[in-house]
Amino acid sequence: MKFKDYYQVLGVARDATTAELKRAYRKLARRYHPDVSEEPEAEARFKEINEAYEALKDPERRRAYDQLGNNYRAGESFDPPPGWSATRDSYHFDFGGENDGFGEFFDAIFGGARAGRNGRGERFRMRGGDRHAQATVSLEDAYAGAEQTVEIPGEGAPPRRLKVRIPRGVTEGQQIRLVGQGMMGYGGEAAGDLYLEIRFAPHRRFRAEGKNVHSVLPITPWEAALGAKVNVPTLGGDVAVTLKPGAQSGHKLRLNGRGLPGEPPGDQIVELLLTMPSVDTDEKRALFEKMRDTMAFNPRSD
Repeated sequence: MKFKDYYQVLGVARDATTAELKRAYRKLARRYHPDVSEEPEAEARFKEINEAYEALKDPERRRAYDQLGNNYRAGESFDPPPGWSATRDSYHFDFGGENDGFGEFFDAIFGGARAGRNGRGERFRMRGGDRHAQATVSLEDAYAGAEQTVEIPGEGAPPRRLKVRIPRGVTEGQQIRLVGQGMMGYGGEAAGDLYLEIRFAPHRRFRAEGKNVHSVLPITPWEAALGAKVNVPTLGGDVAVTLKPGAQSGHKLRLNGRGLPGEPPGDQIVELLLTMPSVDTDEKRALFEKMRDTMAFNPRSD
């Protein structure tokens, strides 16, 4: 079966008001009513218009349709999602005519039970849709776990603020499922879930890739040349590391298990950065001149 764009049928925008829907419906129904219209296929067009208006005039039914319509375009192949259960309320048309039923698409969404003949109609029932949002957390909170208040944008309502537990060792892009915090259900069915995608705030010292944490460690020329014991900052605190003599800028050290917690935990990758001191006194200048004159070293030679 093909998806029907009911807004397109009525020639209105998706955010059209109830009054705008009704005006569009009345205008089209007058034009295509089989008793007065001389246009080809007026009867089929009239039924299509009635079907579209019937789907959109009821707020709950419209919300259900909109939930589906976000994922389809007119004419695309369509099958109701698993768990979709709906039946129509009682129907009536503003311009009379016999309610001889709508199409397969309408029945698939709102149910095939024909209400209106006995004056009774069942409310359609549907679990609320899931929602997706993002939460920005610090690497420190990702490392240790934390409770954070997250603002969730509302759909036609003020934003909501939720307290969320950020699990220890969460990674960027990971989703936290909050049961029942999604879109409201219909006909007494449960609300959907909220899936919160974790994003990391920029950090002045660390960068995460999966569970591994990357950092840059500045070292002095003498530490690089002679070797030294230095403290390396990690998310869990400083770690003492011994540099071997002859360390080079750009060389990388791996600190096993010092990344984000997990099973197994990530590592911390430390890149060495040779940092030159300022030469702002005669004494310092003399030291560098002595090195120049004493050491036969040219890094650009073949």
